[in-house]
Amino acid sequence: MKIDMKNRVVLVTGAARGIGKAIAKKYLEEGASVIIADVLVDEAKKTVEEFKNVFKENKIIFHETDISEKNEVEALFTVIKEKFGKLDVLVNNAGILVKSSFFDTTEEMWDKTMSVNLKGTFLCSKGAAEIMKNNGGGNIVNISSIDGEVVYYHGHHVPYGVSKAGIIMLTKIMAVELADYNIRVNVVAPGVVKTDISGGSMKDSGHLNEVMREIPLKKLAVPEEVAGAVVFLTSSEASYITGTTLFVDGGWTIH
Repeated sequence: MKIDMKNRVVLVTGAARGIGKAIAKKYLEEGASVIIADVLVDEAKKTVEEFKNVFKENKIIFHETDISEKNEVEALFTVIKEKFGKLDVLVNNAGILVKSSFFDTTEEMWDKTMSVNLKGTFLCSKGAAEIMKNNGGGNIVNISSIDGEVVYYHGHHVPYGVSKAGIIMLTKIMAVELADYNIRVNVVAPGVVKTDISGGSMKDSGHLNEVMREIPLKKLAVPEEVAGAVVFLTSSEASYITGTTLFVDGGWTIH
């Protein structure tokens, strides 16, 4: 299935590496212009240069943004309005994972995780929706996780899991309130994805075996599989889908 994203303007947060980078690349492959927002300046700049060498016809820009800071988010959307005049798609991918059990979770861990993962998603969504509602609509995809639906097999994802569950509920509320403006809002919730960040823990064969017992398909996802789901949900092929959570988890959440 070919999804045409020509003339679309897409913002992907946290796109310097990993899943976000794969999402940005997929949109570029489909012809979109892409804004990458991230705090990882050096990695983001390398990603942009890499993309520019491949996608010479696409407009690609990077804007350093801490999505937990309101003034930085506002500056990001000011730049988008100035450079593009519109925004068709927002992918709220940026997030952090602090591994901590309930008793070991500090107030600082809790606040930092909620500030980036949940508040950051809210702030970016609000900025995007303000532009979209004045331009005939648009699409927002929020990246949650299986942790937002079930407890990861060994726990220890306390603030992360709560923040990702909050993203799912925020999405449902946004889907209802923004429908009048022709803005669709959905969630993609990945399972365990093979990235540079997750790769270290998966080198432990015992840990990997425990994870595999939870996955009916018996394999980890790759970032491109998540990217495909995201792009689909923002395409005309998904025009009657809003407020839903699409699990890209190899079947983890079935049981």
